Amino acid sequence: MDGGILGGVPIIKGTRTPVRAIAEMWKFGVMPEDILIHLPHLGLAQIFDALSYYQDHRDEIDQDLLRNRIPAEAIDPRLR
Repeated sequence: MDGGILGGVPIIKGTRTPVRAIAEMWKFGVMPEDILIHLPHLGLAQIFDALSYYQDHRDEIDQDLLRNRIPAEAIDPRLR
């Protein structure tokens, strides 16, 4: 974690990619190898490191996911 990047939430070292981004895709069923398609600046080892961190800090990351969720009423109806 780096307190100066993204408000101190856990990130992938050397990037501005939060662990929650990896965790959320994985929770939606995206395989680690396919996460690379969405985040090509990362390596597979970084994806697995993030998933390992998520498993060890699940409550913290799940709370971060909730804090950053966009409320349904804020989403344009055409996108729902």
